[in-house]
Amino acid sequence: MPKPTVYVETSIVSYLTAVGSRDVVLIAHQELTRTWWASRDEFSLFASRFVRDEASAGDAGAAQRRLDALRGIPLLGITEDAIGLASRLVSEGGLPAKATVDALHVAVATVHGMDYLLTWNCKHIANASLRGKIEAICKAAGFLPTVICTPFELPKD
Repeated sequence: MPKPTVYVETSIVSYLTAVGSRDVVLIAHQELTRTWWASRDEFSLFASRFVRDEASAGDAGAAQRRLDALRGIPLLGITEDAIGLASRLVSEGGLPAKATVDALHVAVATVHGMDYLLTWNCKHIANASLRGKIEAICKAAGFLPTVICTPFELPKD
């Protein structure tokens, strides 16, 4: 049986590689991410150029840790279908205009048929109030929406 496919969004490698925090919620997210990452062999992981580009930004040491975590994870292509779907996600109100890169993450994962999009971005991507609209737009565009979730939600067998 094939492994479930997971699009790893940038926030995952950011939490995975981040050095300590004093915020108890962030600490919990970091620990949940590290626990999930330890079981990643149960899944086929993918990312995109957008993940790599975001991961390479900022502090050089932190960027290198993020890029090291992404090493070996195949990058999905940025297709015309993905660009078109991302545009629809924004223009039809699935995501706000300021979240264009987030729309691209959702679109790339969806167009490539990923089972899951794993993220800690609960402002725009894993947002319950936006999820139904995102899914409706993906379906109207002819795509089966990917399941958007956090490491807390993604099952580990």
